[in-house]
Amino acid sequence: MSLFNVLDVAGSGMSAQSLRLNTTASNLANADSVASSVDETYRARHPVFAAQFDSARQDQSAVPVEVKGIVESDKPLIRQYEPEHPMADENGYIYKPNVNVVEEMANMMSASRSYQTNVQIADAAKQMLNKTLNLGK
Repeated sequence: MSLFNVLDVAGSGMSAQSLRLNTTASNLANADSVASSVDETYRARHPVFAAQFDSARQDQSAVPVEVKGIVESDKPLIRQYEPEHPMADENGYIYKPNVNVVEEMANMMSASRSYQTNVQIADAAKQMLNKTLNLGK
């Protein structure tokens, strides 16, 4: 695998972790939102990653990360009885998102560290390329 392939893989990893950080931030921002119906309630979102195999490529040793999409969590929403709340439905219930703040914070730390690792890999590859170019001097 060439060092340029390493840069491609690290770059795709950084892009994927950046998307993961953005969806986690969105989940945390909406964790305390309230709705008056199940259909209007925010649901936690999570990105789905996969290895990107390119059948046209001869060298399969470098496999970048591909974002397949973003899926909504199917965990049940929180239904709370608060008849005095202005957003309560006709039965006195409000609906809160299925966002687990502790889980999202752990997700954010993991994504941040993965992003940082990809940056370090790209930097190491850049330094090796630079040293290779300076060998002839």
